[in-house]
Amino acid sequence: MIRSTTRTIARWRCSAGSLRSFLSFSEGAAAEAGLTAQPHQALLAIRAAAERSLPVGELADQLDLRPHSATGLVNRLVRLGLVERQAEDSDRGRIRVALTQNGLDKIETLSAAHRHELRRLRPLLIEMLGKL
Repeated sequence: MIRSTTRTIARWRCSAGSLRSFLSFSEGAAAEAGLTAQPHQALLAIRAAAERSLPVGELADQLDLRPHSATGLVNRLVRLGLVERQAEDSDRGRIRVALTQNGLDKIETLSAAHRHELRRLRPLLIEMLGKL
């Protein structure tokens, strides 16, 4: 039983190392694009939304932020020209955040780099998952 547990822990350490490596790659790619991790995650969340826009509160929930922190993040993204605020048709007091063309171009470029890195890591990831 102890050897089995030791092997499992060793596999998780290897997996965690691979995941940390990918996260490091992701942070580096975002930095090269002039972003930190949190704005990058915000752009991803907005891009993935069904309407390609999100209410600020939903963005806060997805990024596990308090509403005032999400508002500050949106303010920074607006200043960078990556997103724009849009009033919701049904509720003028509710604000949605949508990508600008600049924001869309940036997230598409970053996503392409991430897809390339995941393809490179694919054999390792498959092997790693097979051992769990």
